[in-house]
Amino acid sequence: MSGDWREALPPVRGRLLRDEPLGPFTWLRVGGPAELLFLPADEEDLASLIRRLPPEVPVTVLGAGSNVIVRDGGIRGLVVRLVGRAFGEVAAEPGEGRIIAGAAALDANLARAAGKAGVAGLEFFAGIPGTVGGALAMNAGAWDGETWRHVIEVDVIDRRGIRHTRPASDYAVSYRQVKRPADEWFIATRMEFERRPGVNDAAIKELLERRKQTQPIGEWSCGSVFTNPPGRHAGRLIEESGLKGFRIGDASVSEKHANFIINHGAARAADIEALILHVQRTVAERSAVELKTEVRIVGDPE
Repeated sequence: MSGDWREALPPVRGRLLRDEPLGPFTWLRVGGPAELLFLPADEEDLASLIRRLPPEVPVTVLGAGSNVIVRDGGIRGLVVRLVGRAFGEVAAEPGEGRIIAGAAALDANLARAAGKAGVAGLEFFAGIPGTVGGALAMNAGAWDGETWRHVIEVDVIDRRGIRHTRPASDYAVSYRQVKRPADEWFIATRMEFERRPGVNDAAIKELLERRKQTQPIGEWSCGSVFTNPPGRHAGRLIEESGLKGFRIGDASVSEKHANFIINHGAARAADIEALILHVQRTVAERSAVELKTEVRIVGDPE
């Protein structure tokens, strides 16, 4: 990219931040800066900037940063973070057993909203850290529930700033994977669930407490690091390899749940990546199982 492309961008109503460190925007608290970070005010603000963006400038969309590692060299181009009411509303369609949710809506809030609307089947979202957009991007799941089993259609915005509504059938979906068109980003979804009384707040709190008891909630982590191999549990394989507590720099395998990596305060993204590779190699040597990452790794090495 020649020159500073940031100089020619149109004015926005949201916030544009140059060379903004991304660590504070991720649950692991690691990562270098975004060349330009954009927090759009609403969909039109987002569309207006994207359509004026030089075609060679890459675009990366982040949600809550719960399942992502940003490398120490940061991310080139434009990084978009969807936040606020414009992207985070959750609403029930009366009598339809359907929920409309924005990409920035927290998964736990989606579970609560469904319960209040008398819609069942969404309670598993209480066990997923992050936002609806991230859940759509990776077919997130918990407690035998998966996001795309319930998706009817999604709203996306493309590189030209044009909004499209796509049926679920446009996407090839599998365990923790969603194949989708390049340069399109989720902004909302419509989901369908059973039409019977939903889970109440007390039940949601119980599910959240269950998560708290089994996962290192309150520590800097990124949720499950590895997907479960067919018929196996990644956490159990890691534990059986004697890796609980194994540490590189200020990053370690969680003592509470071996499929979590903890940043104890001063870890670098390079430490976490090195720890991931060590876990993969050790498990492969001991159990002949190749662990694949669930966490998304983005950006450039330092």
